[in-house]
Amino acid sequence: MSKVPEASKVHYFGIRHHGPGCARSLVRAFEQLQPDCVLVEGPPEAEGVLAALLHEQMQPPVALLSYCPDEPARAVYHPFAVFSPEWQALRWALAQQVAVSFIDLPLTHQLALAKAREEEQAQAPAAAEEEAEAAAQAAERTDDTDAAVEVDAAVEAVETAEPHYRSDPLDWLAQAAGHADGESWWNHTVEERGDGEALFAAIAEAMTTLRADLGAQAEEFCTYRARRELLREAHMRQRIREAVKKGHERIAVVCGAWHLGGLQAKVKASADSTLLKGLPKLKVQSTWVPWTYRHLTRESGYGAGIAAPGWYEHLWLSGMAQDADPATAPPRSVGWLARVAQLMRARDLDCSSAHLIEAVRLADTLAALRQRPQAGLEELHEATRTVLTMGDEAALHFIRDALLVGQRMGQVPPDVPTVPLQKDVEQQQKTLRLKPEALDRTLDLDLRQPNDLARSHLLHRLRLIRVPWGKSSGTSGSSKGTFHEIWRLQWQPEFVVALIEASQWGQTLEAAATAASLERAQQAEHLRELSELVNQVLLADLAPAVQAVTRILENRAAVSGDTLQLLEALPPLANVFRYGNVRQTDTGMVAHMLDSLIVRAAIGLPLACSGIDDDSASSLRTMLLAAHSAVALRDAQEQTQAWQRALRLVAESSTAHALLQGLATRLLLDEGLWQATEAAQALSLHLSSGVEPLQAAAWLEGFLNRNAMVLLHDQQLWQLVNDWLCSLGEAHFTHILPLVRRTFAAFSASERRDLGQRARQAGGPAAAAASANAAPLWDEALAALPVPFLRTILGVAP
Repeated sequence: MSKVPEASKVHYFGIRHHGPGCARSLVRAFEQLQPDCVLVEGPPEAEGVLAALLHEQMQPPVALLSYCPDEPARAVYHPFAVFSPEWQALRWALAQQVAVSFIDLPLTHQLALAKAREEEQAQAPAAAEEEAEAAAQAAERTDDTDAAVEVDAAVEAVETAEPHYRSDPLDWLAQAAGHADGESWWNHTVEERGDGEALFAAIAEAMTTLRADLGAQAEEFCTYRARRELLREAHMRQRIREAVKKGHERIAVVCGAWHLGGLQAKVKASADSTLLKGLPKLKVQSTWVPWTYRHLTRESGYGAGIAAPGWYEHLWLSGMAQDADPATAPPRSVGWLARVAQLMRARDLDCSSAHLIEAVRLADTLAALRQRPQAGLEELHEATRTVLTMGDEAALHFIRDALLVGQRMGQVPPDVPTVPLQKDVEQQQKTLRLKPEALDRTLDLDLRQPNDLARSHLLHRLRLIRVPWGKSSGTSGSSKGTFHEIWRLQWQPEFVVALIEASQWGQTLEAAATAASLERAQQAEHLRELSELVNQVLLADLAPAVQAVTRILENRAAVSGDTLQLLEALPPLANVFRYGNVRQTDTGMVAHMLDSLIVRAAIGLPLACSGIDDDSASSLRTMLLAAHSAVALRDAQEQTQAWQRALRLVAESSTAHALLQGLATRLLLDEGLWQATEAAQALSLHLSSGVEPLQAAAWLEGFLNRNAMVLLHDQQLWQLVNDWLCSLGEAHFTHILPLVRRTFAAFSASERRDLGQRARQAGGPAAAAASANAAPLWDEALAALPVPFLRTILGVAP
């Protein structure tokens, strides 16, 4: 058996990723040990970009992004914060010009293994289902009990195909120490302290013993993951042996505490070499990208996430301040509660110095009762809730978001490796003074200003390449025709991967957005998708894409006989035509396309409204109303006349669905194409006693168009419906009443109440006016009694 690296040469530092106590203790241990070689658990592919750590523009949190150039979506992040032990170890080694390396299993192997695993999992469910189906068929052919057992086993295999994961091994130590979970135990025992190298000796003893006691139970969660951990530890052992062979005398190995037992195990070098032989490979590149505290949390899905990055940063900063000058550094509880108070005062919430004093006393008292040397996050949280927020949970929520998690976003130097597309986007962000930030903020753009218009183009182009940095909230006010555009911006670190993926379309944002738009246009299945895409490329100011996508839309529309698709395509194009001049875009080509589609949709509309069921009629009603608005926006005489002829044919058709007949009648009445007498005749015809009740109800629903406000305020429409109801005989009224009630049920309770009040006013508005001029219904003498008192209160002179 080969010799294990001598203990006098190799020093192991078991840490927790993103642990401020570990980081503080590690810095103190390094100052004492002065290692001449530092080995860190991390991806070896990233060693080429380690020098950037000392750049003045490198501000954590940041992350190492490693990805496959041929499959950019296959990527891995290794985040670092200022309180991450690995970050401090790397910076110490680089600053001291000490040899430093990453020693984890190269990602070229890890990503290849993950890809192979995914391919196996994709095939496994299908194979299990085939096995279950074959066993079920066998059971159907015979009554054999064994066949039934095979079916049960196959079904169980399918149901348990998803891997299960192990629980946190620290929970065992927490349970022994009387803590609720491993997280709270580790925070109290490790992260809220800074004991130097002695701390790591205690961690090593605890974790090695725990791993030995758990044994195989700790790795039974997933065979693939267990093998991957064995490979990782084998590679790290090999790198440690190499460092010893190079003659280093004080080798510091910084790794996750769980790996300590594996790295110090007595394993032959030949066994590790055999295990690592023949591993699959993928090409991998690495770079630095900005990160955020929100993405360091467990809630973001990060496997090694922490609960409170903001609190951990405070622990790190306050701990380093105490190490530098214990006499003047304030206690960490005072510093934390002062930040809480500052945040509350910024929101105009009461928080006096007396509040702070009492909160500090309560936190320290709670810590003493729990036999803790200092108040931790749990005690400070309870003191904040009790003294500062008076139990207000809403205040605790914004304190959590702003302080416990934090809005910090890091930055990386401009010379780190990036793809050309990312460089182009970063340059435009700088030119347009549009800084990526983790904070969710609102941006109001005035499209009449060149810089704001260019910002709008940038955001729309990014959306076309699937980088939704901005989410459009429409325009300010209620009109789409204003010169303002409202955006909500929040930069996400994963957008960097999206930019790498988008590089397949081009090396500049304009080229990539154009190519991506053309690809989407070729893959679009419906005319509405194409018409919306025309709108998007116009908003992004991509002239070549506008012409190409419009041409594709025109060609598809020319051979499409689907009236519904034609109707769906009208609204987006109408918006482009009507409001394109706000953005200084040429809409001539769009106008030509829109005119053609309106005429073709009008020709097919009567037939599309015939012979359809209720659900189809309801869907078509929505499309018809949107198309009607689109025709009004276009406001072209020839197209408007064609559309109005189509509405007349639908209203007078005997085969069109009753809902659409009623809707067409209403639209013709609103446009002044039908007189009230014609509408009254149609109303009497379609709601006569001889008409089937459901058809009559559908016609009335379409005619009223689910709009109670128009019925209330349109005197002509009110009089039309009112006169028809008043003309009904008792038998006919009883017959028609359920239909009317069904239609009016679509109105809100307040709308129905207003309709009832107006119906009680005989004669309509004239009667209401007369009622207003009539004598009041109250006693004026009694009403005058409180007037002097009211004058006194209000200070109004008699």
